[in-house]
Amino acid sequence: MQIRLPLSEGLTNYTLNDAGPLPVVKGSAPTSRVAYAAAHVVIDPLSPQKLDMEATMAFRRHLWSLGFGVAEAMDTSQRGMGLDWWTAKELIQVSAKEQGGPIACGANTDQLDPAKEPTLDDVVAAYEEQCETIEAAGGRVILMASRALVKCAKSADDYAKVYGRLLQSLKQPAILHWLGEAFDPQLRGYWGSGDVDEAMATCLGIIRDNSAKVDGVKISLLDKQKEIVMRRQLPEGVRMYTGDDFDYAELIRGDEQGHSDALLGIFDGIAPAASTALRALDAGDLATYEELLAPTVTLSRHIFQAPTFYYKTGLVFLAWLNGHQRHFVMLGGQQSARSIVHFADLFVLADKARLLADPELAVRRMKLALEIAGVEQ
Repeated sequence: MQIRLPLSEGLTNYTLNDAGPLPVVKGSAPTSRVAYAAAHVVIDPLSPQKLDMEATMAFRRHLWSLGFGVAEAMDTSQRGMGLDWWTAKELIQVSAKEQGGPIACGANTDQLDPAKEPTLDDVVAAYEEQCETIEAAGGRVILMASRALVKCAKSADDYAKVYGRLLQSLKQPAILHWLGEAFDPQLRGYWGSGDVDEAMATCLGIIRDNSAKVDGVKISLLDKQKEIVMRRQLPEGVRMYTGDDFDYAELIRGDEQGHSDALLGIFDGIAPAASTALRALDAGDLATYEELLAPTVTLSRHIFQAPTFYYKTGLVFLAWLNGHQRHFVMLGGQQSARSIVHFADLFVLADKARLLADPELAVRRMKLALEIAGVEQ
Protein backbone atom coordinates (compact mmCIF):
# COMPACT_ATOMS: atom_id res chain seq x y z
CA MET A 1 0.00 0.00 0.00
CA GLN A 2 1.36 3.40 -0.99
CA ILE A 3 0.56 7.01 -0.19
CA ARG A 4 2.10 10.25 -1.49
CA LEU A 5 3.31 12.27 1.50
CA PRO A 6 4.86 15.75 1.95
CA LEU A 7 7.68 14.58 4.24
CA SER A 8 10.46 16.74 5.63
CA GLU A 9 12.66 15.71 2.72
CA GLY A 10 9.95 16.53 0.15
CA LEU A 11 7.06 14.82 -1.62
CA THR A 12 7.56 11.08 -1.37
CA ASN A 13 5.69 7.97 -2.50
CA TYR A 14 5.75 6.05 0.76
CA THR A 15 5.16 2.30 0.94
CA LEU A 16 3.68 1.08 4.20
CA ASN A 17 5.35 -1.51 6.41
CA ASP A 18 4.65 -5.08 5.21
CA ALA A 19 4.71 -6.40 8.78
CA GLY A 20 1.37 -4.76 9.56
CA PRO A 21 0.20 -3.49 12.93
CA LEU A 22 1.29 -4.90 16.27
CA PRO A 23 -1.30 -7.16 17.86
CA VAL A 24 -3.33 -5.58 20.64
CA VAL A 25 -2.82 -7.96 23.56
CA LYS A 26 -5.20 -7.31 26.42
CA GLY A 27 -4.18 -8.26 29.93
CA SER A 28 -3.45 -7.25 33.48
CA ALA A 29 -1.08 -4.55 34.65
CA PRO A 30 2.67 -5.14 34.44
CA THR A 31 4.18 -6.50 37.63
CA SER A 32 7.68 -5.00 37.57
CA ARG A 33 6.67 -1.37 36.88
CA VAL A 34 3.74 0.90 37.65
CA ALA A 35 2.49 2.39 34.39
CA TYR A 36 -0.01 5.23 33.99
CA ALA A 37 -1.03 6.57 30.59
CA ALA A 38 -2.02 10.23 30.60
CA ALA A 39 -5.03 10.24 28.28
CA HIS A 40 -6.32 12.81 25.79
CA VAL A 41 -9.95 13.90 25.52
CA VAL A 42 -12.36 13.72 22.59
CA ILE A 43 -14.66 16.70 22.06
CA ASP A 44 -18.04 17.07 20.41
CA PRO A 45 -17.13 18.72 17.08
CA LEU A 46 -20.52 20.47 16.94
CA SER A 47 -20.11 21.87 20.48
CA PRO A 48 -16.36 22.34 20.62
CA GLN A 49 -16.17 23.21 24.32
CA LYS A 50 -18.07 20.04 25.27
CA LEU A 51 -16.55 16.59 25.66
CA ASP A 52 -17.80 13.60 23.73
CA MET A 53 -17.88 11.63 26.96
CA GLU A 54 -18.59 8.25 25.39
CA ALA A 55 -15.68 8.49 22.95
CA THR A 56 -13.46 9.86 25.72
CA MET A 57 -14.36 6.97 28.01
CA ALA A 58 -14.02 4.39 25.22
CA PHE A 59 -10.38 5.41 24.88
CA ARG A 60 -9.84 4.99 28.61
CA ARG A 61 -11.37 1.52 28.43
CA HIS A 62 -8.85 0.77 25.68
CA LEU A 63 -5.98 1.82 27.96
CA TRP A 64 -7.30 -0.09 30.97
CA SER A 65 -7.77 -3.21 28.84
CA LEU A 66 -4.06 -3.14 28.01
CA GLY A 67 -3.09 -3.03 31.68
CA PHE A 68 -2.41 0.70 32.08
CA GLY A 69 -3.58 2.93 34.85
CA VAL A 70 -5.16 6.15 33.59
CA ALA A 71 -3.80 9.54 34.59
CA GLU A 72 -6.91 11.66 34.26
CA ALA A 73 -7.36 15.37 33.59
CA MET A 74 -3.65 16.02 33.15
CA ASP A 75 -1.89 18.24 30.61
CA THR A 76 -2.40 15.52 27.96
CA SER A 77 -6.13 16.23 28.35
CA GLN A 78 -5.32 19.88 27.48
CA ARG A 79 -5.54 20.92 31.11
CA GLY A 80 -4.50 24.56 31.12
CA MET A 81 -4.82 24.65 27.32
CA GLY A 82 -8.57 24.37 26.81
CA LEU A 83 -9.85 21.96 29.48
CA ASP A 84 -11.17 24.03 32.40
CA TRP A 85 -11.66 22.78 35.94
CA TRP A 86 -15.44 22.44 35.69
CA THR A 87 -15.19 20.16 32.66
CA ALA A 88 -12.24 18.33 34.21
CA LYS A 89 -14.31 17.79 37.37
CA GLU A 90 -17.05 16.06 35.39
CA LEU A 91 -14.46 13.98 33.54
CA ILE A 92 -12.80 12.90 36.80
CA GLN A 93 -16.12 11.88 38.32
CA VAL A 94 -17.19 9.88 35.26
CA SER A 95 -13.80 8.15 34.90
CA ALA A 96 -13.46 7.36 38.57
CA LYS A 97 -16.99 5.97 38.73
CA GLU A 98 -16.22 3.53 35.91
CA GLN A 99 -12.64 2.85 37.05
CA GLY A 100 -11.80 -0.05 34.80
CA GLY A 101 -8.32 -0.01 36.32
CA PRO A 102 -6.07 2.22 38.45
CA ILE A 103 -6.83 5.93 38.15
CA ALA A 104 -4.97 8.99 39.38
CA CYS A 105 -6.32 12.47 38.72
CA GLY A 106 -4.82 15.90 38.36
CA ALA A 107 -5.53 18.45 41.08
CA ASN A 108 -4.60 22.00 40.18
CA THR A 109 -5.65 25.57 40.94
CA ASP A 110 -7.15 26.43 37.56
CA GLN A 111 -10.52 27.54 38.95
CA LEU A 112 -8.76 30.71 40.18
CA ASP A 113 -9.18 33.82 38.02
CA PRO A 114 -5.88 34.23 36.10
CA ALA A 115 -6.47 37.99 35.91
CA LYS A 116 -6.28 38.34 39.71
CA GLU A 117 -3.21 38.08 41.92
CA PRO A 118 -3.65 35.00 44.13
CA THR A 119 -2.44 34.54 47.68
CA LEU A 120 -0.94 31.36 49.11
CA ASP A 121 -4.22 30.80 50.96
CA ASP A 122 -6.10 31.09 47.66
CA VAL A 123 -3.81 28.47 46.15
CA VAL A 124 -4.25 26.07 49.06
CA ALA A 125 -8.03 26.48 49.01
CA ALA A 126 -8.20 25.85 45.26
CA TYR A 127 -6.03 22.76 45.53
CA GLU A 128 -8.08 21.49 48.48
CA GLU A 129 -11.33 21.83 46.54
CA GLN A 130 -9.97 19.75 43.68
CA CYS A 131 -8.32 17.18 45.97
CA GLU A 132 -11.59 16.68 47.82
CA THR A 133 -13.40 16.11 44.53
CA ILE A 134 -10.84 13.51 43.42
CA GLU A 135 -10.74 11.61 46.70
CA ALA A 136 -14.53 11.65 47.03
CA ALA A 137 -14.70 10.08 43.56
CA GLY A 138 -12.20 7.38 44.53
CA GLY A 139 -9.12 8.53 42.64
CA ARG A 140 -5.54 9.07 43.72
CA VAL A 141 -4.46 12.72 43.72
CA ILE A 142 -1.74 14.01 41.42
CA LEU A 143 -0.73 17.44 42.70
CA MET A 144 -0.12 19.21 39.40
CA ALA A 145 2.25 22.14 39.16
CA SER A 146 0.27 25.35 39.64
CA ARG A 147 0.66 28.53 37.59
CA ALA A 148 -1.00 30.45 40.42
CA LEU A 149 1.58 29.21 42.92
CA VAL A 150 4.40 30.42 40.67
CA LYS A 151 2.77 33.86 40.69
CA CYS A 152 2.48 34.25 44.44
CA ALA A 153 5.27 32.16 45.97
CA LYS A 154 8.16 34.33 47.11
CA SER A 155 10.58 31.57 48.11
CA ALA A 156 11.17 27.85 48.31
CA ASP A 157 9.70 27.99 51.83
CA ASP A 158 6.34 29.02 50.37
CA TYR A 159 6.29 25.84 48.27
CA ALA A 160 7.15 23.78 51.34
CA LYS A 161 4.31 25.37 53.31
CA VAL A 162 1.72 24.85 50.57
CA TYR A 163 2.67 21.26 49.80
CA GLY A 164 3.02 20.38 53.48
CA ARG A 165 -0.50 21.58 54.22
CA LEU A 166 -1.95 19.79 51.22
CA LEU A 167 -0.20 16.47 51.67
CA GLN A 168 -1.05 16.14 55.34
CA SER A 169 -4.76 16.62 54.60
CA LEU A 170 -5.01 13.83 51.99
CA LYS A 171 -6.51 10.43 52.70
CA GLN A 172 -3.96 8.51 50.64
CA PRO A 173 -0.45 9.25 49.35
CA ALA A 174 -0.30 11.57 46.35
CA ILE A 175 1.88 11.86 43.28
CA LEU A 176 3.75 15.16 42.96
CA HIS A 177 4.04 16.65 39.49
CA TRP A 178 7.02 18.64 38.25
CA LEU A 179 6.27 19.89 34.76
CA GLY A 180 9.18 21.63 33.09
CA GLU A 181 8.87 24.90 31.22
CA ALA A 182 9.17 23.12 27.85
CA PHE A 183 5.69 21.77 28.58
CA ASP A 184 4.39 25.00 30.11
CA PRO A 185 6.46 28.21 30.00
CA GLN A 186 4.28 29.71 32.75
CA LEU A 187 5.80 27.23 35.21
CA ARG A 188 9.30 28.64 34.87
CA GLY A 189 10.94 28.86 38.29
CA TYR A 190 8.79 26.19 39.95
CA TRP A 191 9.87 25.15 43.45
CA GLY A 192 11.21 28.68 43.90
CA SER A 193 14.21 28.68 41.58
CA GLY A 194 15.12 28.80 37.91
CA ASP A 195 18.10 26.59 38.69
CA VAL A 196 17.09 22.94 38.26
CA ASP A 197 19.45 21.66 40.96
CA GLU A 198 18.13 24.16 43.50
CA ALA A 199 14.55 23.39 42.52
CA MET A 200 15.25 19.67 42.86
CA ALA A 201 16.68 20.16 46.35
CA THR A 202 13.49 21.95 47.42
CA CYS A 203 11.25 19.26 45.92
CA LEU A 204 13.30 16.50 47.57
CA GLY A 205 13.05 18.31 50.90
CA ILE A 206 9.26 18.46 50.62
CA ILE A 207 9.15 14.75 49.78
CA ARG A 208 11.40 13.80 52.71
CA ASP A 209 9.36 15.90 55.13
CA ASN A 210 6.11 14.27 53.96
CA SER A 211 7.32 10.88 52.70
CA ALA A 212 4.43 8.92 54.24
CA LYS A 213 2.03 11.03 52.17
CA VAL A 214 3.93 10.79 48.86
CA ASP A 215 3.45 7.81 46.55
CA GLY A 216 5.88 9.23 44.04
CA VAL A 217 6.97 12.17 41.95
CA LYS A 218 6.49 12.59 38.20
CA ILE A 219 9.06 14.81 36.54
CA SER A 220 8.83 16.01 32.96
CA LEU A 221 12.10 17.85 32.40
CA LEU A 222 13.21 16.01 29.23
CA ASP A 223 16.61 15.56 30.90
CA LYS A 224 17.28 11.94 31.74
CA GLN A 225 20.38 12.66 33.82
CA LYS A 226 18.49 15.05 36.11
CA GLU A 227 15.80 12.40 36.55
CA ILE A 228 18.36 9.72 37.43
CA VAL A 229 20.07 12.04 39.93
CA MET A 230 16.75 12.76 41.63
CA ARG A 231 15.64 9.13 41.50
CA ARG A 232 18.71 8.05 43.44
CA GLN A 233 17.93 10.55 46.22
CA LEU A 234 14.28 9.65 46.81
CA PRO A 235 13.34 8.21 50.21
CA GLU A 236 12.71 4.47 50.30
CA GLY A 237 9.19 3.66 49.11
CA VAL A 238 8.75 6.82 47.03
CA ARG A 239 8.55 6.15 43.31
CA MET A 240 10.04 8.10 40.45
CA TYR A 241 7.44 8.31 37.68
CA THR A 242 9.18 9.27 34.48
CA GLY A 243 7.48 11.92 32.41
CA ASP A 244 10.40 12.01 29.97
CA ASP A 245 8.87 11.41 26.55
CA PHE A 246 12.34 11.45 24.97
CA ASP A 247 14.13 8.75 26.99
CA TYR A 248 11.40 6.75 28.72
CA ALA A 249 12.58 3.37 27.41
CA GLU A 250 15.99 3.74 29.04
CA LEU A 251 14.60 5.24 32.26
CA ILE A 252 11.95 2.57 32.73
CA ARG A 253 14.47 -0.19 32.03
CA GLY A 254 16.68 1.36 34.70
CA ASP A 255 20.21 0.59 35.82
CA GLU A 256 22.04 -1.18 38.64
CA GLN A 257 20.79 1.43 41.12
CA GLY A 258 17.11 1.47 40.26
CA HIS A 259 14.48 2.32 37.66
CA SER A 260 11.67 4.73 36.96
CA ASP A 261 8.02 3.82 36.86
CA ALA A 262 5.93 5.65 34.27
CA LEU A 263 3.30 8.36 33.97
CA LEU A 264 3.53 9.30 30.33
CA GLY A 265 1.55 11.13 27.71
CA ILE A 266 3.18 9.12 24.92
CA PHE A 267 1.57 5.92 26.28
CA ASP A 268 -1.67 7.41 24.95
CA GLY A 269 -0.36 6.91 21.41
CA ILE A 270 1.88 3.83 21.76
CA ALA A 271 -0.23 1.74 24.15
CA PRO A 272 -0.13 -1.57 22.20
CA ALA A 273 3.67 -1.47 21.91
CA ALA A 274 4.23 -0.24 25.45
CA SER A 275 1.98 -2.82 27.10
CA THR A 276 3.68 -5.72 25.28
CA ALA A 277 7.12 -4.27 26.00
CA LEU A 278 6.37 -3.95 29.73
CA ARG A 279 5.24 -7.58 29.87
CA ALA A 280 8.51 -8.55 28.17
CA LEU A 281 10.35 -6.56 30.82
CA ASP A 282 8.42 -8.45 33.52
CA ALA A 283 9.73 -11.67 31.99
CA GLY A 284 13.31 -10.38 31.83
CA ASP A 285 13.23 -10.31 28.01
CA LEU A 286 15.19 -7.11 27.47
CA ALA A 287 15.74 -7.79 23.76
CA THR A 288 12.00 -7.78 23.02
CA TYR A 289 11.51 -4.76 25.30
CA GLU A 290 14.13 -2.78 23.36
CA GLU A 291 12.93 -3.99 19.96
CA LEU A 292 9.35 -2.87 20.64
CA LEU A 293 10.11 0.50 22.22
CA ALA A 294 13.03 1.73 20.10
CA PRO A 295 10.87 2.88 17.14
CA THR A 296 8.30 4.39 19.51
CA VAL A 297 10.99 6.63 21.01
CA THR A 298 11.70 8.06 17.56
CA LEU A 299 7.97 8.66 17.10
CA SER A 300 7.68 10.22 20.56
CA ARG A 301 10.58 12.61 20.00
CA HIS A 302 8.80 13.78 16.86
CA ILE A 303 5.44 14.25 18.59
CA PHE A 304 7.05 16.09 21.53
CA GLN A 305 9.38 18.30 19.49
CA ALA A 306 9.41 22.03 20.25
CA PRO A 307 7.12 23.75 20.91
CA THR A 308 6.59 20.73 23.16
CA PHE A 309 3.27 21.88 24.62
CA TYR A 310 1.61 21.12 21.27
CA TYR A 311 2.32 17.41 21.62
CA LYS A 312 -1.39 16.80 22.32
CA THR A 313 -2.11 17.61 18.66
CA GLY A 314 0.02 14.70 17.50
CA LEU A 315 -1.58 12.30 19.96
CA VAL A 316 -5.09 13.24 18.88
CA PHE A 317 -4.11 12.97 15.21
CA LEU A 318 -2.77 9.47 15.85
CA ALA A 319 -5.94 8.51 17.73
CA TRP A 320 -7.99 9.72 14.75
CA LEU A 321 -5.85 7.74 12.28
CA ASN A 322 -6.38 4.67 14.45
CA GLY A 323 -10.15 4.98 14.64
CA HIS A 324 -10.42 5.90 18.31
CA GLN A 325 -12.47 8.96 17.35
CA ARG A 326 -14.47 9.99 14.31
CA HIS A 327 -12.94 13.43 13.79
CA PHE A 328 -9.75 15.45 14.23
CA VAL A 329 -11.02 18.49 16.13
CA MET A 330 -9.60 19.66 19.46
CA LEU A 331 -10.38 22.06 22.28
CA GLY A 332 -9.36 25.58 21.28
CA GLY A 333 -8.81 24.59 17.66
CA GLN A 334 -5.44 23.04 18.51
CA GLN A 335 -5.72 20.62 15.61
CA SER A 336 -4.11 23.47 13.65
CA ALA A 337 -1.06 23.68 15.94
CA ARG A 338 1.13 21.43 13.77
CA SER A 339 1.82 21.44 10.03
CA ILE A 340 0.80 18.88 7.42
CA VAL A 341 4.49 17.98 7.05
CA HIS A 342 4.61 17.21 10.79
CA PHE A 343 1.57 14.95 10.42
CA ALA A 344 3.02 13.21 7.36
CA ASP A 345 6.26 12.47 9.21
CA LEU A 346 4.20 11.26 12.18
CA PHE A 347 2.29 8.89 9.88
CA VAL A 348 5.53 7.33 8.63
CA LEU A 349 7.03 6.96 12.10
CA ALA A 350 3.82 5.41 13.45
CA ASP A 351 3.82 2.94 10.56
CA LYS A 352 7.47 2.03 11.18
CA ALA A 353 6.60 1.40 14.83
CA ARG A 354 3.67 -0.78 13.66
CA LEU A 355 1.23 1.50 15.45
CA LEU A 356 -1.29 2.06 12.65
CA ALA A 357 -4.02 -0.26 13.94
CA ASP A 358 -5.89 -0.43 10.62
CA PRO A 359 -3.55 0.66 7.80
CA GLU A 360 -6.35 1.04 5.25
CA LEU A 361 -8.32 3.33 7.57
CA ALA A 362 -5.15 5.27 8.43
CA VAL A 363 -4.32 5.80 4.75
CA ARG A 364 -7.87 6.90 4.00
CA ARG A 365 -7.86 9.42 6.81
CA MET A 366 -4.36 10.63 6.03
CA LYS A 367 -5.51 11.31 2.45
CA LEU A 368 -8.40 13.39 3.80
CA ALA A 369 -5.96 15.50 5.83
CA LEU A 370 -3.71 15.86 2.78
CA GLU A 371 -6.63 16.90 0.57
CA ILE A 372 -7.66 19.61 3.03
CA ALA A 373 -4.05 20.82 3.07
CA GLY A 374 -3.96 20.95 -0.73
CA VAL A 375 -1.61 17.99 -1.27
CA GLU A 376 -2.74 16.06 -4.34
CA GLN A 377 -2.43 12.28 -4.55
